[in-house]
Amino acid sequence: MTPTTRTIELLSGLTIKVDEYGAPGDGTGALVLHGGAGPRSVAGLAAALSERAYVMVPTHPGFDGTTRPGPTDTIEDLAVAYLDLIDALDLRAVMVIGSSIGGWVAIEMTLRDNRRRITSLVLLGATGIKPEPPLEIADPAKLGPVKTGELAFYRPELRLDPTTLSEAQKAAMAENQRVQAIYAGTNYDPKLRGRLHRVFVPVLVLAGEQDGIVPPAYQRALASSFPRAVFRTVPEAGHFPHIEQPAAVFGALADFVENEVKTDQP
Repeated sequence: MTPTTRTIELLSGLTIKVDEYGAPGDGTGALVLHGGAGPRSVAGLAAALSERAYVMVPTHPGFDGTTRPGPTDTIEDLAVAYLDLIDALDLRAVMVIGSSIGGWVAIEMTLRDNRRRITSLVLLGATGIKPEPPLEIADPAKLGPVKTGELAFYRPELRLDPTTLSEAQKAAMAENQRVQAIYAGTNYDPKLRGRLHRVFVPVLVLAGEQDGIVPPAYQRALASSFPRAVFRTVPEAGHFPHIEQPAAVFGALADFVENEVKTDQP
């Protein structure tokens, strides 16, 4: 499905560019949040999900040439903005799916969801909690595009070849990295793990077995911090399991919905 793109002004005055797949007819849907690789990194996932649900993919302000107002500069700011977005669209039952720092945003949304509109979380290579040594989260800005590609993708053909990029594309990628650093800083909040017992919705944490950006052991620790979480690894996949192994990801998602989400409904 080809998305419809529109800009939505929130009550706060912030404007968000949103790619929508389908229409929010019955008040349910999926909110898909991208990481540092930008909204294109979750477009395939969103399109596949749209066969069964209304799906929206916002672009974090400042990414891909969008405007980032100065006061919008933290993960928490994004979380509040996307809660406002759900309100604006009058969605009452939302699965939030986050990739990388998008997973961190999803967690922060759930902690602030006082209207109980979020029904479940799906985290793909998510960041957010402080890594316990010797674990660490890789920094693409320090690694460079070649090494980052090696750590992010199991399949070599999916790794970015910097020599094929135009100067404009390189500049856009650099700007996205700069904006991510503004929002995420070190890619974790040292106090976040101590708050995760307050997340009461079912959570699915998926980790690519070959993820060299956010190690599977880190993601297992993240899953263990929630009261109700399912942790699964995806073989032959790196930081973007939904790109490298979509069938495995959708199989895990289907099991999660059937065994956890549906049983959680009144």
